[in-house]
Order: sequence, then structure tokens, then C-alpha cells
Amino acid sequence: MAITSDFLPVIYQIGEERGLSEEAVLEIARNAIITAFRKDNPDSLENLTVEINATTNTFTILADKKVVEEVTDETSQISLDQAKRINKRLKSGDHIEVDVTPESFGRIASQAAKQRILQDIQNAERDAVIEKFSDKVGTVVTGIVQKFNGGELMVEIDKAFAVFPSSEQVRNEDYRPGARMRFFLKEIQSKFSSKSIIVSRYDPEFLVQLFHLEVPEIASGTVEIKAMAREQGVRSKVAVYTTHEKVDPQGACIGPKGARINIISDEINPEKVDVILWNPDLATFIKNALSPAKVESVELDEESKSAIVWVQKDFLSLAIGKEGQNARLANKLTGVDIDIRAVEAEEKVAVEAEAEVAEAE
Repeated sequence: MAITSDFLPVIYQIGEERGLSEEAVLEIARNAIITAFRKDNPDSLENLTVEINATTNTFTILADKKVVEEVTDETSQISLDQAKRINKRLKSGDHIEVDVTPESFGRIASQAAKQRILQDIQNAERDAVIEKFSDKVGTVVTGIVQKFNGGELMVEIDKAFAVFPSSEQVRNEDYRPGARMRFFLKEIQSKFSSKSIIVSRYDPEFLVQLFHLEVPEIASGTVEIKAMAREQGVRSKVAVYTTHEKVDPQGACIGPKGARINIISDEINPEKVDVILWNPDLATFIKNALSPAKVESVELDEESKSAIVWVQKDFLSLAIGKEGQNARLANKLTGVDIDIRAVEAEEKVAVEAEAEVAEAE
């Protein structure tokens, strides 16, 4: 028995206004009607379907039942005699879809279905908007900070709202409502049948993508970011390299009068960014990684991934950095456990002499 619905014309109109396909709207309606039916019929079958006639604005609820000689469960079985009245060819063991639409779907059930449909349409609309961002995952987007939701922030990005979790925020950054900022679009997360855009400013890839945006040579692949170590909100080291002899990878990243690196630094202020040269020779790379300190020599044990680095006494504190930060970042950048030691003036002469001998050989 088909039931005439007053809410089907409404949801068609809403779906059309919000850019949802007719099939998507019908699927939402089917699920909502089944949910409402089961609320009034808790013992109903799992295997229910809904047929909707969009022309007459009617629907019919059908249940799959097994044809049996003697019925022991009315919710899942139908007698052979009853089945043959529907289709004479049916025999015991067959299955048939039986109309179980209640004579009165009920005002409360109808209202519940309508509310569920409208809510599901809103969710589908939001998910459709979010899905448009799927090809932007892993890139930097611009958004406007909206409001706090517990420890989380909401960020508006091109008419969509993204979640900015506390775990993806940088501790000493200021996120004032209305502030326009860049964010790393980390993922589209599915949870409880809905989707959310997750953005970050903490993820190290955020800094990498900023370089891709601001340095054309990196975007084109002429200059490569070979390694990066980041202590969010404080300091980062980025190691760059190129095989093009006429290109200065450091200069490309810094830009004329520091223009490019200043844009990046301003975006993540107060985090300081050091651009250093990557080198295939690990000892040389370690020297570069400890910049701005001047390194006298490196005793490298490649097997244990450890090194003793000698610097002039005057450069010791600079090499180690405040609270060990420079050394710590160099460790992360190179993957080598670095032990920094000071060389006295006399030792320095000996080191230089040994280096000259080694070069001569």
C-alpha cells in the first residue's frame, strides 16, 4: 500500500537548490523512512527496502520474506498459500518482497522521517562541498579563523569550514577570530558517516609547501628540499640542493634582498628558518647543518651514525645553540648523533696541519 507523503516535494526542492542529485536525495529519503518505520516496528526485518514514486509523491515499504509451508516467524516468513496469491509460480524456499507499509505511517513517524531527511540533506551538502577539497589535500590553503570549539578552532576556507585541532596548532602563535592565515590541508577525515577537513600549521609539511609556493625553483624541481628539521614556532633548518651548476639553491630560497625567505618567515613568525646547503658528503653536510657556527673538523663514524665535531672555543655556544637547539636540529637534519667539542688554539693548529697532510696525500 503506497503512502502519500507531504514531505517528498519539499526535499526534492531542497536537494535541487543545494545541488544534490535526485538519486542522492531519494537515497536519503529511503534511509530516513526505514529508520522511522523501525522506530515504530522494532521487531522488523533487517532486509527492508523503500520504493518511491517521484511522480505521485508516494512510497511503499517492502520486506524480504521467505516462503514456507508453516510460518514460525511472521517478520521473516510468509506462508506458501499467501505467497501464491501474489505469484502463483512461487514455491517453498523462495523469497518475495512483501508490502509492509502501515495503513497509517503515523504523524510522529512522518515528522521524524522529515527531520532526518532534512538533516541528512544538510550533511550530504556539507560532504559535497568538502569533497571538492579532496584534490587540495597536501597543499597550502588560505582561511579565516572563526571560533573556538573547546581546544579546536574552526576555519572558513572558500565557503567551507575546516577543523583546526589543538594538536595541529603551534603553541606560541596567535589565532584571533577574523585573522586571515595560511594552513596546510592535512586530510579529509571521515567520522560517524560525515566528513571533516583537517588543517594544520604544526605539520612539518606545512613549511615544505610554503617553500613550494614562494620559490619557483623548488616548484619546478630545479631546487630540491633534501631534508628538514623543525621545532615548531621556534626554529627550522631546511637543506636544499640542485644539480644545476648555474643555480644557487640557497640564493633561490632566500630571494633578492631576502624577499622570499622573509615571506615564509613572516607567515610562521616568530619561527626562524635557516636555509643550508645539502651535500652528498655526510661530513660536509654536518658542517653545513651546524651553521652559523664555523666547524673546524668532523670525525665521522658512518657505521654508528655518530660524529665528533670540533669547533673553536668561541664558536662552541653558537654551535650548540640556546638550550641545545642548533645541535638538536642538526642531529635531526643529518640523522647523525653529533657530539660538539671545543678545540683550543694549539689543537686548532694541529688539526689544520693534519688536514693539510691529508690533502697532500
